[in-house]
Amino acid sequence: MESPQRGTNNHAGELLKGDYSKFAPGGPTWLNTRLVILCLGLLNAVLLIVAVVIGINCAKVKESSYQVSHSAATQLISELSDLRSNHSDMLEATEDAKAKLRSAFKNDAQLQVTTQQLTAANKDYRRQVETLRVEKTSLQTNVSVLGGTCGRCLSNWTFHNSSCYYFSCLKTPTAKKNWHESREDCISRGADLVVINNQKEQEYVTNGIRSYFGHSDWVKGSWIGLTDIVKERTWVWINNVTEVEKRYWKAGEPNNHGPGGEDCLCIIYASTNPWGTWVDAKCKEHKLSWICERPSD
Repeated sequence: MESPQRGTNNHAGELLKGDYSKFAPGGPTWLNTRLVILCLGLLNAVLLIVAVVIGINCAKVKESSYQVSHSAATQLISELSDLRSNHSDMLEATEDAKAKLRSAFKNDAQLQVTTQQLTAANKDYRRQVETLRVEKTSLQTNVSVLGGTCGRCLSNWTFHNSSCYYFSCLKTPTAKKNWHESREDCISRGADLVVINNQKEQEYVTNGIRSYFGHSDWVKGSWIGLTDIVKERTWVWINNVTEVEKRYWKAGEPNNHGPGGEDCLCIIYASTNPWGTWVDAKCKEHKLSWICERPSD
């Protein structure tokens, strides 16, 4: 009879022998192990390939991203350079415009000064032309009068329709007298203040003083021989003829203006209304020119 320990050892040996046979080459466990190892190897290979592919793609992505970033940066730098250039051009254009504007202001100021000077010169020329025109008219009148006066009237007198006339405003323009003094001067010359008998004489007397008057202000008037000293509003010539003609009065005249009234008549020149030339004035207070009349020789 065998002992129990020996039997146990045999069984363990068998077990060890049997277990080892499972892992022996060609055994099922060995095959499974080799298959697992092979799968693991293939998986590692696949993972390596995937890692390589991912690395390549990442590199491409980085390179592409770098290229894109570099291109954008290059474009931005180019645009910035263009902006700087444009800004510089704008600054230069602005300075040029400012310089032109300053020059324009300077030219405008000079032009204004020149315009003012030309305006003043033009006014002076107009005054000179007007003075020459008046002198021309006076000379023409004097030449015409002298042509018909010779042998008929005294020197400085003019001839018209058988009468001689003395215009103090043309001969002594600064001499001024009141109505009574003016009549005394005429009498001292062998004449009297003019008496206007008709329309032609009215026109002649008015034209005779035209070169002196130039406007219808009564202070440039000349005394003639008509008054209402005796009776207010009854105008009588120095030859005692009552004047009934009303159309020779200036509008609003006679007005007998001021304290003491106006009782003597002066004649003015009025280019707008050659017939409205009579104005009443104060006989003693007002100092004016005068017109004398006497028969021709």
